[in-house]
Formats: sequence, C-alpha cells, structure tokens
Amino acid sequence: MKIAHINMFYYPTFGGVEKVMQELAERQVKEGHEVHVFCCDSDKYSRIKIKEETINGVNVHRYPYWFRLSLSTFIWPSLLWKLPRYKFDIVHTHVSGHLYILFAGIVSRIKKFRHIHTTHCPWTDSKFRPFVLRPFLFLNDLTFNRISFSMIDKVISITPWEIPILKKFTKESKIEVIPNGMDDILFKKVTPNNFKKKNNLSSPLILFFGRLNPTKGPENLAKAAVELTEEGHKINFVWVGPDEGKVDEVKELIKPYKNMRYLGPIKGKENIAEMYQASDIYVLPSYREGLPLTIFEAMASGLPIIASPVNGIPFEMKEPENGLFVNYGDIKGLKKAILKLLNNKTLSKKISENNIKKSKQYNWDIIYKRYMEEYKKLL
Repeated sequence: MKIAHINMFYYPTFGGVEKVMQELAERQVKEGHEVHVFCCDSDKYSRIKIKEETINGVNVHRYPYWFRLSLSTFIWPSLLWKLPRYKFDIVHTHVSGHLYILFAGIVSRIKKFRHIHTTHCPWTDSKFRPFVLRPFLFLNDLTFNRISFSMIDKVISITPWEIPILKKFTKESKIEVIPNGMDDILFKKVTPNNFKKKNNLSSPLILFFGRLNPTKGPENLAKAAVELTEEGHKINFVWVGPDEGKVDEVKELIKPYKNMRYLGPIKGKENIAEMYQASDIYVLPSYREGLPLTIFEAMASGLPIIASPVNGIPFEMKEPENGLFVNYGDIKGLKKAILKLLNNKTLSKKISENNIKKSKQYNWDIIYKRYMEEYKKLL
C-alpha cells in the first residue's frame, strides 16, 4: 500500500497530532508499506532547512510556507500542485479546518486516491484564537469545511464529543470513532529512576506535561502551587513541554520557589516514561482538549489524574475511578483535588490500579489495527 499523511507539522515538532502521525507512519513502514509525510517547512518557530529526508523509513516532504496566520497555522499552497506528482492508495489528512485538507481532497478526487481524515478535535470558540484567524474560522464553518468534508471518504473522530459538530459537515455514516493511543513502554518499570535526582526534585511530585499553551492552563496550576506552598504544604511541582505562549508567565510565578521547576520539552520514550513514573499526580487544567495522548500515558503510568471535564475527556475518564475533575480556572478546586489525592492513599492506589487496567485498551498496536481496517475498507 502507498500511503500519504498530510499535516501542518511533523517530527521534530512536538505535539499530540505529530505523535499520532509518527506512530501510524512508522508502524506502516514496518509492515512493508511505502509511507510519505507532507507538511510545511516550519517547526512552529523557524524554517526547517532540510526539505526532503527519510526518518525511520518515512519519506518526509516539507514544502515552503508562504505566510503564517498564527503559531500553528501556515499557508503552503504548493501541496496542490506537488501532491499530484505521486500515486497513492490512501491519503490520510490530519486536523480539521486547514486549507491543506481542501487541497488534498481536490487532488484525491482528480487522482482517485481514497481520502481518510482524522479530525483531532480542533473545535473551540474564538476566545484563544488570534484576531487574524477569526474571519477564516467563520468562513470555514460557513463554506470551506463543508466543501472539504464532501471530498473525504472516511472521517475519524477521536472522541464521540465531536460527532454532533461533524454532522454539520458530513454524513454520520462516514464517521468512525478511534481514540488516540499510548506506547506500551510506559508499562515497563524504569529502574533506576533518576528523574527527581537529575532535576533536584523530591516527593510528592505533581506533573504538568504538554504544550505550555493558553488553552492548556499551565499558569492555573502554577497559581495553585504557589498558594499550596505558601500555606506550608511540602509538595513539588514540575512543568514539562515547549513554550506556546505561557512559559514566561509560569516561570515568573514559580521563580521564588525551590520546589517548582520548568524543564522545557523532554523527548524520547524512555525519558518520558521515567518522568511519568517519578510523579505522583498528573494535572491537565485545560480550557479545551480533544483527547490528549497524555491522559492515556498518565493512566498507563499508574498516575491519578486531575483534569478539566471538557470536550472529549469525560468520555474516557470517569470520576473518581480515574481521577478528579476540576473546572478550568478553579484554583481553589485544583488545590483541594491535589490535597485529596495526596492525603487519601487508599483512593490514589485504587485510581492507579484502575488506570493501569484501563490504559491497556489504548495500546498503539490496538489503535493502529483499527486504522488499518478502515484503510482496507476504503480500498
């Protein structure tokens, strides 16, 4: 099978969508498929000099962007005339609402490629969107999404929460729900675990892992951490992930405190597993989420979770079986939930056991097989 994955970014860009693409693409290569990735030539912050390369068997094509609208939105029209140079059985696009979805649909119709699309749940209001993007979002809902979805053969929703939205653009019969997955390396005990020692941290340790983006609410955890520390609670906090607009605020809040650290991004499956296993609670205080990979990774690592009950999260996480829900921006609620999980060892142990058991259904090997079944149905 000849397969093309199309998205705004690819490795080394850090993010859940890029991780999903990499997991699928590299497994497809191992099964003997010819796999290509098409993306723009940016890592969100600067242009990537190498435009054509092979990464773990995946052929990566980076096309120059003409201009950018936001941190994560670039315009690279050359896909429209470069993609037709290839012959594919499957074109798999990622993240709804972008112009390249329309381009891929047009090319797929002309070249008779089968077009599958994973939404990755980008639906949100305009609260955190740059002003320059808002007219495009309006036009997307009015026309472009409808045109783009009309040229998609199969739509993969990562959570049932999306289905009412998707029904505005496509037939429900075209929609299949396939959640994100996690790597089974997270089930393996990391010994010795030197994460705390390397980073001058101690127990108990509260973890934020993800993009420090305004929608993720990392500053809300920082505010809760400061209050808990000033109230005399001896708790350590760590933020891990790339800056997408909130690092300076978090660093300013935590600067006076030795029990709080921002470490930047951590890469490598072994290093990420070590980080999770060194932690005691995972916190995701987001304004919006699709279905974050980190939820399943934290479950596999046996961590109790504190998360905002938004979008796709309540479909996969239950309270108190998997952790506790706290509304976005509720600093008092975050503090209360952290203390409850730290002080109630019986509850935390039960949640840990539940999460390890639940996470096994999201193993990437299982999720990958479900995707490949959809490919085969299309062909």
